[in-house]
Amino acid sequence: MAQRAFWKGYLKLSLVTCRVSMTPAVTESSKLRFHNINRQTGNRVVNRYIDAQTGEPVDDEDQVKGYARGEDDYVLIEDEELDDVALESTRTIDIESFVPQNSIGWIWYDSPHFLAPADKVSEEAFAVIREAMRKTDTGGIARLVLYRREHSVLLVPRDNGMIVWTLRYGDEVRDADPFFAKAGEEASPARARTMMKKLVQARMRNWSPKLVQDPVEERLHEIIAMRSKKSKRSKQRAAPEPASKDNVIDIMEALRRSLASEKKGGARK
Repeated sequence: MAQRAFWKGYLKLSLVTCRVSMTPAVTESSKLRFHNINRQTGNRVVNRYIDAQTGEPVDDEDQVKGYARGEDDYVLIEDEELDDVALESTRTIDIESFVPQNSIGWIWYDSPHFLAPADKVSEEAFAVIREAMRKTDTGGIARLVLYRREHSVLLVPRDNGMIVWTLRYGDEVRDADPFFAKAGEEASPARARTMMKKLVQARMRNWSPKLVQDPVEERLHEIIAMRSKKSKRSKQRAAPEPASKDNVIDIMEALRRSLASEKKGGARK
């Protein structure tokens, strides 16, 4: 079943415009969701907004956004006013510039979305823009209002469509230099680096989504299934954490044992 689009608008590059639709590339719909339950009654516990001074519940129609400019002093902003901000980028992805795709570090990437032409008439213009980026190995930079906030976005070709990445703002990414300044002061022995390279090669695999399964989620499903059947859950003993030692001799021994283990595993395969 095709994913339903959650955003529709226009893709624009100079005088070339086409209708497009977009949907998030990732989903958490399969994740377990828990409700808060009153242990005494077995009923759900619900959240309600209350007035901080009177303690009385506040109805949805009486709630409004407020920016604090002082203690107990707020500038009130209506939802309609928020919708009107950056109106042009609310429904139009206007590509302002292009950058080499490999020039943006991974840390700037935020959330991916699938972008495709919204109708047959738009397919040709969409394809022209997409293939131009593919041939030049570039990505398009634009601005777009998503989730009630204007974002800088990066458009890159993907198969017959594009991926729209929301990008983090400049003040959201911290400078890594102070954090990593002393991380590499102690040089590692050449022999240890050689053994570590062999260990990495022994564990080399082709990428597959199965490599990033969520064992916690799977275990929770098992627990819920067992509780649903009113079965007793066996207690699991937590494996003791290995003692931490920071000398080179221990590292070399650990590498020897790791490589030996990988060889045995390879022989069994």
